Amino acid sequence: MFNLTFRKNGFSLIETMITVAILISIITIAIPSLANLTIRMRVDNEISLLHRMLLLARNSAINNEQYVTVCPLNDDERCTQDWQEEISVFSDLNKNRRYEPDNGDTILKVKTPIKNDDKLQYGKKRNALIYGPTGHLVIWGGNATFKYCPKDHSDKSRGIVVSTSGRAYKTVYNKKQAQDTNRSGQGLICR
Repeated sequence: MFNLTFRKNGFSLIETMITVAILISIITIAIPSLANLTIRMRVDNEISLLHRMLLLARNSAINNEQYVTVCPLNDDERCTQDWQEEISVFSDLNKNRRYEPDNGDTILKVKTPIKNDDKLQYGKKRNALIYGPTGHLVIWGGNATFKYCPKDHSDKSRGIVVSTSGRAYKTVYNKKQAQDTNRSGQGLICR
């Protein structure tokens, strides 16, 4: 007579447990990769910001035919070696490594400090880059390498090599050495 069939909607306990197990496996694999991706993105962003600042400084020196300094400034508006702090690009008319707005110096760009206990180094004890009107560095021995070193992940360090001509070159990843290297093939070593 009447054929009554009931359809049950939903999942059984076994189907739910299998789905949860698969999700846990995927998450376990994905989280370390996501952490590495986050670190690489942070390093790449900082290196790109710094590279653009160096290009701005060099181009401003050439276009305005004046000295332009790149450095972290202390409270007394003097250049320091604290590269992980706020970095300023400013016209430095008397190239004394001091920002003096009363003498006509102007701030061109400011980069925010580095976060997460990472380090940014420039050379061994250099406190400034000064570009001359020709675009060359005017400090003897001013050429060096910026090294961005993420805390506890030195294998993800990146750098920018600044030549005496004032040109800035990003380091590139070398698969054999499993790290970034400069144009001569030397790896970055964070201190």
